[in-house]
Amino acid sequence: MKKLINDVDDVLAESLDGFAVAHADIVTLGAERKFVRRKDLKPGKVALISGGGSGHEPLHAGFVGHGMLDAACPGQVFTSPTPDQMLAAAEAVDGGAGTLFIVKNYEGDVMNFDMAAEMATGVLQVVTNDDVAVENSTYTTGRRGVAGTLVVEKIVGAAAERGDNLSALKALGDGVNKATASMGVALTSCTVPAAGKPTFQIGSDEMEMGVGIHGEPGRRRVKLGSADAIAAELVGSILKDLSMKRGQETILLVNGFGGTPMLELYLMVTAAHKVLAGAGIKVARHLTGSYVTSLEMAGCSITVSAVDTAALALWDAPVHTAALRWGR
Repeated sequence: MKKLINDVDDVLAESLDGFAVAHADIVTLGAERKFVRRKDLKPGKVALISGGGSGHEPLHAGFVGHGMLDAACPGQVFTSPTPDQMLAAAEAVDGGAGTLFIVKNYEGDVMNFDMAAEMATGVLQVVTNDDVAVENSTYTTGRRGVAGTLVVEKIVGAAAERGDNLSALKALGDGVNKATASMGVALTSCTVPAAGKPTFQIGSDEMEMGVGIHGEPGRRRVKLGSADAIAAELVGSILKDLSMKRGQETILLVNGFGGTPMLELYLMVTAAHKVLAGAGIKVARHLTGSYVTSLEMAGCSITVSAVDTAALALWDAPVHTAALRWGR
C-alpha cells in the first residue's frame, strides 16, 4: 500500500485538520472533530446536515458553506458517523427553523441518522437512493445513495438559503431525489488505509459495471469496453429508470471516483451527450469532476437529474463551499 499517511489510525483526524486550515474562511471544525460546520451561520434558516463515511471527498465536508450544507459529519473511512456527531452538529448550527438531514441510503447511515432524529426535535430527513445499478447491495436495503446526493444538496441548499421552510425543503429534496438517477463503473479497486489491500480484485482487462462508491459489486464484471459503450450502458440504464419525455431538460454530472483524470471525464461527457441526444434529452447544465469519490478508484459515474425552470434557478443560485463555487 502506497499512501500519503503517517499512521492509519490518524488519517481522518489529520485530514480534517488540514481541511479546516485550508478553508478557514468557509468552515469551522467542531469539538472532537465531530463535524465540520459553516463558519458564518444564518439565523432563522433551516439547518441542512449531511454526512457519511470518509473516503468520498469532497463529499460531504466540501459542500459545507453558503448555498449548500450547514454541517457535515464525517465517519471513519467507509464507516458511518455516529448519532452523537449528528446531535452535536444539529445543536451547533441550529438557526431556530428546524433541521433537515440529507442521508445516503446505506444501512449504517440511515440507522444512525434515524437515531439522532429521534433524540432531537424539529428534524426531518431526505434519504437519497439514486443508484439504478442494483436494488439491494452489500450495505443497503434498496437502492444506494451516490453522486445524485450532490444535486439534492445543491438544490435544497439554495432553497434553504432563500428562506424556504422545513416541510417545503423536505418535499423539494424528495422530489429532486426522485428525478435523479446515477450509475457507475470501476476500472480498478481502491484500498482502505486500515485494510492495507485492495477492496476487490479486478483484471487489467476488466471493469465492474454498476459498482458502488465503497467498491460494492455492481451488475456484472465484464471485459473493458470503449467509452461510448460504457456511456451507452450507464446512460441507457438511467434513461430507463427516469422515463423522461423528449425535450426534457437535465443536469448532467460526470463524476470521477478519485483516480480518473479530467481528460477522460470530459471524454465521457461527450459520450454521454451522444446517448442523451439520441433520446431527445437536453442537457441544460453540466458538472464534471471528482466530487463523490471512492478513495483512489479509477472509474466514473454518470448522474442525470430532470429539472424544470425552478430547479435550474436553484442550481444556478450562488454557492460558496470548498468544492463548489459560483455566482458569488
